[in-house]
Amino acid sequence: MSIAQILEERSSTRAYLDKPVATETLESIFSQAQLAASNCNVQPWQTCVVSGSTKDKLKAKFMETLMSGAAPNPDFNWLPKYQGVHRERQFGSANALYSCLGIPREDKKARQMAMIRNWQFFDAPHAVFFTMDKYLDIMGAVDLGIYAQSLALLLNEHGLANCMQGALGQFPDPVREILQLPEERGVLFGMSFGYADDSAAANKTRTDRADLDTAVAFYN
Repeated sequence: MSIAQILEERSSTRAYLDKPVATETLESIFSQAQLAASNCNVQPWQTCVVSGSTKDKLKAKFMETLMSGAAPNPDFNWLPKYQGVHRERQFGSANALYSCLGIPREDKKARQMAMIRNWQFFDAPHAVFFTMDKYLDIMGAVDLGIYAQSLALLLNEHGLANCMQGALGQFPDPVREILQLPEERGVLFGMSFGYADDSAAANKTRTDRADLDTAVAFYN
């Protein structure tokens, strides 16, 4: 598929088949992702791919953390709250998902359980954490965003679905502990990926996009 076709057809996937991706396929995709652009070619990404027992340990540790009532303590600034049209789009995205799942707005418990699925990796066979040295701040975050989008497109090209997850950056301590990351490395966000379960209701979710004239200005 062309990049345009991938962008037209892709969506955030929140249900996966119990089917791991071959190691040689993963190595090929992540090798290609190394070609992503970065400011001054600093290539700040330190990418952590988790599968198998390591992924299961992280999932269990995330659940333990959540059940303890711990508040998010991200390594980077997740404090800004969406306002105006951005908040409207946030609500629209949530409504699209919960409508597909058949969860009414007033069912707070069911919505909370759906949110927790983020830290269970939506049962995907693999997940990736995008980490970088903390001092890089916003410049590093820009580069990681470029890298992550490049990776997502490559995954789709190979028939693999994915879901970008800011939630996976909200509780960095379990990640740092189990992956034995140094303190100076921060976890920015993550992504679950694998083969999509096309029969799952969650994967029927679709969101719209703003009209071109509200998002792009052309200057001659």
